[in-house]
Parts: sequence; C-alpha cells; structure tokens
Amino acid sequence: MSPYKNLERITSPADLRALERRELGLVADELRAFLIESVSKTGGHLSSNLGTVELTIALHYVFNTPEDRIVWDVGHQTYGHKILTGRREAMSNLRRWGGISGFPRRCESEYDTFGTAHSSTSISAALGMAAAARDRGEDRQSIAVIGDGAMSAGMAFEALNNAGDMEGVNLLVILNDNEMSISPPVGALTKILARLMSGSTYNTARRVGEKVLGMAPSVAELARKVEEHVKGMITPGTLFEEFGFHYYGPIDGHDLDALVPTLQNLRKLKGPQFLHVITRKGQGYKLAEADPILYHGVSKFDRNAGIQSSKTGAKLTYTQVFGDWLCDMAATDPRVVGITPAMREGSGLVRFEQEFPDRYYDVGIAEQHALTFAAGMACEGYRPVVAIYSTFLQRAYDQLVHDIALQNLPVVLAVDRGGLVGADGATHHGAFDLSFLSCIPNMVVMAPADENECRQMLYTAVCHDGPTAVRYPRGSGTGVAPETAMTALPIGKAETKRQGKRIALLAFGSMVNTATTVGEVLDATVVNMRFIKPLDDALIVELAASHDLLVTIEENAVIGGAGSEVARVVETLAERPRILRLGLPDNFIDHGEQGQLLASIGLDKDGILASIAKAYPGNS
Repeated sequence: MSPYKNLERITSPADLRALERRELGLVADELRAFLIESVSKTGGHLSSNLGTVELTIALHYVFNTPEDRIVWDVGHQTYGHKILTGRREAMSNLRRWGGISGFPRRCESEYDTFGTAHSSTSISAALGMAAAARDRGEDRQSIAVIGDGAMSAGMAFEALNNAGDMEGVNLLVILNDNEMSISPPVGALTKILARLMSGSTYNTARRVGEKVLGMAPSVAELARKVEEHVKGMITPGTLFEEFGFHYYGPIDGHDLDALVPTLQNLRKLKGPQFLHVITRKGQGYKLAEADPILYHGVSKFDRNAGIQSSKTGAKLTYTQVFGDWLCDMAATDPRVVGITPAMREGSGLVRFEQEFPDRYYDVGIAEQHALTFAAGMACEGYRPVVAIYSTFLQRAYDQLVHDIALQNLPVVLAVDRGGLVGADGATHHGAFDLSFLSCIPNMVVMAPADENECRQMLYTAVCHDGPTAVRYPRGSGTGVAPETAMTALPIGKAETKRQGKRIALLAFGSMVNTATTVGEVLDATVVNMRFIKPLDDALIVELAASHDLLVTIEENAVIGGAGSEVARVVETLAERPRILRLGLPDNFIDHGEQGQLLASIGLDKDGILASIAKAYPGNS
C-alpha cells in the first residue's frame, strides 16, 4: 500500500478543498514525508520547504487558487505548492534537464502566478496584481508570502509603503517568520520579531483582558485604544500598521487549526492585511531541524543517515579559495573587511567570521546597501571586500556605478557563481556580469583560469587603488593548488599558454581549460586572457597579425561580452583576421547539470570544435 494514499488523491487544489478539514493533518504528514523522500533523491531546497507544509496546505484550502493569486517570495519554499498543484509525479525530475524548476515559473503552471528566485519581490508583484483586479472590478485576493530574511530588503518596504497608501486593493501579506533566511538573520527587524517570539507577556495579557472585559463594551473599547499604544512597545504590529496594514498574529504556522480559520476570516476582509506566522525551518525532520543551514540546499543524500561529510582530498572550490585568501589577507592587512548580503555560507565567509568577527559584516538581504556601505568604508581608508553572487550583483548595479566606480573607490567585488550554475537555472546563472562590469569606467575586471590564479587575482584586486571585480565560477577548480605566497599580476596582461598556427583561441576564466584541450586538437594558439578590462590590446594586435582566425570563448552573454571588446580592438586594424565569438546565446538558459548545459549551447570541447570547423573550414 502506498504511504501517500491521501496525497495521491490530490491532483489540484480543488481536490484539496473537497476534503474535510480534519483530513488536512494527514495530508500534511504525507506531504512532509514525500518531500523528504523526493529531495533526498534529486537534491534541492529542503529545510525551507519542510517549514511551509501547513501554510501551503492552508493557503490552497482557503483561497480559490489560481483565481486568487499567491506570490511566493524567493520561491525556494514552493515544492509543496508544486506537489499540490499537479506536479507530484514531476518531482522526480526536479531541477534536472527537461524537468521542472526548483522555483515558481509562469510557463510551468497557472498556479505559479509570478516567477521568483531573487528575494523581496513578492509584495510588489502581489500589489500589482491587486491593483489590476481593482481596476478590472474583479473580486479576487492577492497574497504575498515573504520570509523574515527577505523583509530586510528595501524593496519589501517600498512595496509596503505604496500598498498602505493605495485605495481599494485587496492584499494579504504573510510574514513567514522562521528566524532564518539562508544564513542566520541579522538586523533590527529580526530583533523586533525575536523579542516578540521570546516572550508571552503581550499574548497572555491580551487573552486575559479579552476574557475580563468581554462583558463591558465601553471599558473594552478604552482598553483596545490603550492596547494599541502599549503593544507597539512589545510587538511589531504597530510597525506594519503605520504602513496602513491591519496586523494579525503571530500565530503558529504549523497549526492547521489556527491557520485555516484565520485565513478564512482574512479572506473576507478588504484592504491591505498583514498576517504574521511563526514556522520552523526543517520542521518534522530532526536532522534538518538541528541544522537548517546544512539542509537548506542539498545534493542527493540518504534520508535515514542524513548528509555525510565530503570526501577528503576533493578539489578545492573557488569559494573555498576565496574564503582562505580573505583570512590570509586580513591577517596581513588590518584595512581588509569582509561584507556579505546574507550569504555567509554560500560565499565562503564562515571561517572569516570566526577569525575576524569585528571585521565581518553581514548586512542582510540588501545588495544595494552592501555596495554603498562598502563605498563608505572605502572612503575612510579601508579595503572592503564584498562577497556576492553574480546574479545578486545585478540588484546593486546603480550603487556599483554611482557610489563606487564614479568615485573610483577601492572596493573589491568577489563575484562568485560567474557563468552557468546548474540546477538553480536561469534565475541564478551568472550570465551577464562580464558585459555589465566591463562597460563601467574605472573598473578592473579579472577572471581566473584556476585556483591559484584566483588567489593571485584577489590579491591583485586588493592592492589596486580603485574598484575591481574578480569573477569565478561555481564549484571546483581544475586541481591547481593555490600558492601560499601572493603576487600581484600585471594589470591588463594576458598569458599565452600554447603557441600554435593559424587559429588563436582567446579564452576567459572558466573556459581556459576547455580551450587548451581544443588547442591541442587544432594545433592552435591558446591565450588565457585573464583580464576582461583592461584587455591586453598589444597581444590582440600581435595575434591578429599572425593568425587567420581569432576565437573568443567566454562563459558569459556573447552580446556585449569580452569577445565584443576583442572585436572592438581588431576592427581598428587595417588587416583584420576573421573573428568568431563564442559564449552564452541570446536566450535564458534552463536548469540542468553544468556540463550538460555547456554542451547544449556548444561551449564544450565538441561544440567549440564544431563551431570553428563551420567558421573556418580551411583548417581541416
């Protein structure tokens, strides 16, 4: 007999809504067990999804989805939502090539009302939907489900500010408060919420007061007014009510008997409403409850034994190279500080925080603030190093241009996850950074070919008296051990790795190793370009004079990328060789294994050889 007999009855939320309320607890138990079994086989986000099981069930049970719109902030807590909306069978191919995404996607299901994967967008999107419903005269609800970590971003408060002043919109914001984003939470808002959770004074007083004053309406009204002033000192309610929302909670986000009737009542109300629910990451799986950070994003694992420690002797990841370098650098230079927008583990800063706690700054999910904060420190003589994913750096582009580059401040950007990241897909690929970084005046942009070069480039960056970016890929390097000694590279100078004939392969960063393999097959010249900005113009001119074909290879958008800059140099020459620019195509690339994705767009060995053969048939 299937262990999921109740869950298997549900192919859409309509099936869920046909159940008796007393049956929802059984569905929750089976959904949680299914999530653990499924994610242990595919990998993915686990802790966050286990924490929203009951909330997901309650939302689809109470609201008429998809007519009522649910927008999930970030979206890494939507596996239960996917399962209840007809995608249970598809979970076996979660985040795999051709399979369903780990995040909501509008093209995947009508129940995915808004595509999310970056944080703090839900309230804005849901407000837009609510405004559209009002303007069309449609009686439907818009619900934004946002975590306490995502509430630290300015965009969330911009949306709250707008919503509270907008007439006639039906918007419900649900704060899923689990005291976590990915890393432990930071900031004043977190402390306000934690203060409420840690004490029972307000809730106890309120329950007693309601019972005592229930028979005396005039006295009860006076008490209500007094309460509004008093509760502001011990709850976050006043904060959100000042934005124009009616605040309710907090309630237990794992208690269906509390969630369902509360949501049923809120569904009847008009205007902006704010519900505060308390949940626990990893709920119902002891190993994830004990270490929700470890079980946030997982590879395949044994659900009984849990995640085992990695094998010794494995290649270093670029993230580890960065983390070790930052600690070594900080030990020799007291000006060095480390800054992260809520990505301590992902960006490799755990050791740095432990060894240099007074020089470690986690600013929360606030990429814009992170860069301008770094700029402020740079103004005072520090050497701030901002550890940030490529895809999240996009969120702070104005700050990079206006606050850092325009003032030529010595801020180092350690840009992790440059290129294709694999299973997280289009929302997380670092596809555009070489393009948007290299067009900014004063920027120096580097991309290492291996682990040691990454270390030396980071040192080069911190020594440079201006803004720099070192862009490196996700995962392990090629196995080159980083040297302990640190030596600054000559800025703007490339390295010829192989001298060949007729064809020159100009490779950037992660593509150097593949280019070297291709070069051996074609007897081609291979150059590790190292610098995207400034380019080694002199070497490019030399190569153009001695080769028939220049091939640029980069794991970045081919439009406006490093290859475009090489072409700009070549087009000034009287005698020009042909140029073939290879990189990421002009479309968003789906999720799958990194190698599989590179092969699908012709950036593996065979694909590069095929492109060269087509462009230069005379080489055969």
